[in-house]
Amino acid sequence: MAQPNAEPLEEYDYESLPPNFSLLQNMAAGAFAGIAEHTVMYPIDAIKTRMQVLTSGPANVHNGVTKGTFRIATGEGFLSLWRGVSSVVAGAGPAHAVYFATYEAVKHIMGGNQAGVHHPLAAVTSGACATIASDALMNPFDVIKQRMQMRDSAKMYRSMVDCAKYVYRTEGLGAFYVSYPTTLSMTVPFTALQFLAYESISTVMNPTKHYDPATHCVAGGVAGGFAAALTTPMDVIKTMLQTRGTATDPELRSVNGFMAGARLLLQREGFRGFFKGVGPRVVTTMPSTAICWSAYEASKYV
Repeated sequence: MAQPNAEPLEEYDYESLPPNFSLLQNMAAGAFAGIAEHTVMYPIDAIKTRMQVLTSGPANVHNGVTKGTFRIATGEGFLSLWRGVSSVVAGAGPAHAVYFATYEAVKHIMGGNQAGVHHPLAAVTSGACATIASDALMNPFDVIKQRMQMRDSAKMYRSMVDCAKYVYRTEGLGAFYVSYPTTLSMTVPFTALQFLAYESISTVMNPTKHYDPATHCVAGGVAGGFAAALTTPMDVIKTMLQTRGTATDPELRSVNGFMAGARLLLQREGFRGFFKGVGPRVVTTMPSTAICWSAYEASKYV
């Protein structure tokens, strides 16, 4: 029988949930976060893709987010800014579910959930493991998304399924994964930097690790923008590899890896070419990662 003056049970610290938090719950929170992150900022991502294409003609050149949005909306229709979003929705849910489930599992194993203690190695390692797993699932969907974001893609593909069939028929299964090593060369350091910055900022702003929406939003946005700026060169080459099948340039169509892409980019556009689209990338990533972390932490808390 309980003592009359017994102290009430302490509330669970949601940051310490993994031991009692099911894999399915982690994956559901991650899926919700992934879809929220990618769909909200999708039009700006479309502008970034257009800016990064190596052989774009005058009609594809967009020198900024505002100008690019206006040119696409007036020239191709407002809804064209969202073309390919179905591929992101289809892939982002499962990919982010795997991403956050892996992240939480590895972080817990490495002792990264202890309140008031900063674990940079756990954050970096869990982030890297999470992105390797999720990118393996997301890469084909990302290829389809990039192809559908290209100008005049509506004339070639009616839907994401039609695009997938076309790519498979004309370029083979390898086309969906030719950019995977390059994607990892971008996303592994991106994720490591993002998680390190996020955990560091969160620990400083919220050392008790209680649920705090403001902290998660600010830390997520700053961490994402910082990581995005530093990994833009790899993102440019990834776009080159994922859209090479739409090019008429034989040299570009023959690019088959990161080093080949880097050499061609340096030859054609110099060092500045490696940072094409850095503005839209940061503008996209800061709010999207803020949304992602906020949605994920809110889902965990609920």
